[in-house]
Amino acid sequence: MAVTVTGDRETVRQQAEATLDITSTRRRGGRGGRGGRGGGGNGKGPNGGGPGGSGGHGGGERGFSPERYRIGVLVGIASILMMFTALASAYIVRAGLPTSFDWRPIAVPPWVWASTALILASSLTFALSKRALGREDEAGYRRWLSLTLLLGAGFLGSQLMAWRQLVARGVYLASNPHSSFFYVLTGLHAVHLLGGILALVFLIFYARRAGGASEVYAAKRRTLTDAVGIYWHFMDGLWVFLFLLLFFWR
Repeated sequence: MAVTVTGDRETVRQQAEATLDITSTRRRGGRGGRGGRGGGGNGKGPNGGGPGGSGGHGGGERGFSPERYRIGVLVGIASILMMFTALASAYIVRAGLPTSFDWRPIAVPPWVWASTALILASSLTFALSKRALGREDEAGYRRWLSLTLLLGAGFLGSQLMAWRQLVARGVYLASNPHSSFFYVLTGLHAVHLLGGILALVFLIFYARRAGGASEVYAAKRRTLTDAVGIYWHFMDGLWVFLFLLLFFWR
């Protein structure tokens, strides 16, 4: 009888140990599953700092959307375009009024020709910087980008010289309607081009920082370069339009 009781106790103990082993295994498996989800999602699990977590490159790739940058630039361009379209329409209407006896078109200041050449050249150098970036030529990318920045700054300087030439002739903002449109349109364009120059400065510093960085970082740089390029080429085309409007639409 004693043997039977002892055997039963041994059987119960073995079953209890087996149950504990199964429960422990399930708990470890559950924690591992949650950790895996954390590593692939918000990074709260034990593996959250790994490649799949938000601290790694995988989360950065999911959070990075190139279209967001392009859409933002296009929305900004659309608002600028509407403003200049309204001003250009007002210019055309005012110039065509039969009673526009005070409409006296001003001659083209020589520095305006220099401005036009500089901004056209800046579009070319920016295109060359993008080509260098596509070839992964870091030195060429930064060189052409820096040259674009210098040409943009030169454009603003030549605009200031053109305004000084007009002031030397006695042509001011309120001299006549044509001079008013000239100062307003070229001044607004210069302000918006200054925003593009600041974007170029940011790209140059970003290029220095991105050397040897991750693929996500390099992808962001390419996207930012594309977005700034769209804006810069738009400002180039806008200036050509304003130049033709102010000096050939009389």
